[in-house]
Amino acid sequence: MRTVIVLGVVFLAGCGSTSARSDGRLNVVAAENVYGNIASQIGGRHVSVKSILTSPTADPHLFEPGTSTGLAVANAKVVIQNGLGYDAFMTKLEDATPDSGGFDLVVADALGIHGADANPHLWYDVPRLDQIAHQVGSAFARQDPTHRGAYRRGERRFERSLAPLRREVSTIRHRFRGAPVAYTEPVPGYLVTAAGLRNLAPKSFTRAIEDGTEPPPSAVAAMEELIVKKRIRVLLYNSQAVSPITARLRDAARAAGIPVVPVTETLPAGLGFQQWQLDQARALAAALGRR
Repeated sequence: MRTVIVLGVVFLAGCGSTSARSDGRLNVVAAENVYGNIASQIGGRHVSVKSILTSPTADPHLFEPGTSTGLAVANAKVVIQNGLGYDAFMTKLEDATPDSGGFDLVVADALGIHGADANPHLWYDVPRLDQIAHQVGSAFARQDPTHRGAYRRGERRFERSLAPLRREVSTIRHRFRGAPVAYTEPVPGYLVTAAGLRNLAPKSFTRAIEDGTEPPPSAVAAMEELIVKKRIRVLLYNSQAVSPITARLRDAARAAGIPVVPVTETLPAGLGFQQWQLDQARALAAALGRR
């Protein structure tokens, strides 16, 4: 078993020359390319990052890792995963991995977020992105203390780069506080909360969709009523994990003249984390501004 970081406290193992690759870079594996991109920005030239979930069409809940993924985890000195059952495949990989002196940063644990009802899409929590960055930088610094200063500078650069996103979310909160919206599953839940919006989608619907199960008929009827009676101003739609029910709701919203804002769980190709989130926030603002 690998050592796990919980709330930023770690047991240091192999902090000397064994913590890096032969080229001097720290070997890092991120379960999701969201964290992989953040890690690359913070670590810069001192880290070598491999992301496991990278496909914009992949459903993280159904992902099955291959042999090459297991080897990458076995050789990593820092493994970053989300937790909360979102990337449960990592548990299987690590249970089969001999202790190589590396350790895990479980983001949910580091943020103190627990419970079966917790929303696992932590990278949408704009107010806490600086905490995530700090945990990543701290993990690198503890495992590779030689470059501690570079990792701290990487943290600060990342945090400063969040300013446009934070301003956009603040603007939405100022202009549209309390506006009713709905999402097909809780992917953008933290963003909706940070923006001061009201999600009217019943949890019995959104959680069932997230779990890949059939929502109860009453929940489907409640979602349809929100659309037919135009009780929401925007429908946020997970375009990465589509089902017949969510596709039908998306089409119904468009037919009713309700703007649909697509969101994704993994980072799209060609975009950095900040631009991806900023684009989605701007799309939400534009949708809310339509009448």
